[in-house]
Amino acid sequence: MKISLIIPCYNEEANIQKGVLDRIANFVTEHPIFSEVVIVDDGSTDSTKELIKKNYLPKFYKFKLIENNHQGKAYAVIEGIKKAKEEYVMFSDIDLATPLEESEKLIEQIGKNFQVIIGSRSSTRAGAPLLRKIMAVGFIVVRNIALGLSDIRDTQCGFKLFKREAALSIIGRMKLFESKEDVKGSSVSAAFDLEFLFLANKMGYKIKEVPVTWRHVETKNVSFIHDTLETLRDIAKIMYNNMTGKYKNK
Repeated sequence: MKISLIIPCYNEEANIQKGVLDRIANFVTEHPIFSEVVIVDDGSTDSTKELIKKNYLPKFYKFKLIENNHQGKAYAVIEGIKKAKEEYVMFSDIDLATPLEESEKLIEQIGKNFQVIIGSRSSTRAGAPLLRKIMAVGFIVVRNIALGLSDIRDTQCGFKLFKREAALSIIGRMKLFESKEDVKGSSVSAAFDLEFLFLANKMGYKIKEVPVTWRHVETKNVSFIHDTLETLRDIAKIMYNNMTGKYKNK
């Protein structure tokens, strides 16, 4: 059993210069279960792609770079799942807020017939700003009422493992990302995780939530007000699609 590790990135020059890709490379070198690292660049405008091409692709044979137009993190993850070659796919945020060593906790669940295995952060979110904690609580209440995901504590942790066959089936039924449109600025919408898990639950896939270590990492790619409004809009879209029968199995 092998795993493809997907790393979405957008304007990550600073994180790359801090050595995040070196840590990823060292980890997958020591853990042969990870056969490839699929880095999906979401149309970066800084030197992200040049740094990867110059300093990492020639040195680490497991690294692969996919270059997308700037369409948001969701499309980067979807493209990574489609281009991955292994039976299981895992994605992690490039800032490594959850250390890759925590993947062992997710991998342990593979033999227990789960198709979707997700990392779960502590409800205290140590180190996160107070506003972010308050908004997270409000988001959970709205999400549970609107989408019926009360069995899942944390839908948004950027640390998930899927059976690729199941992930492709779920992606094939998603509606929020059917048309690709170039976006401006950072786009890390919660919609992918919400729609993916909503459909996984609706389609009867077994979902396992696993507590993982997480530390707050400041990022320029998150805008609390903008992202909150975008998330509420997307929850409404998911509800509408469900009520109008757009999620019926193909």
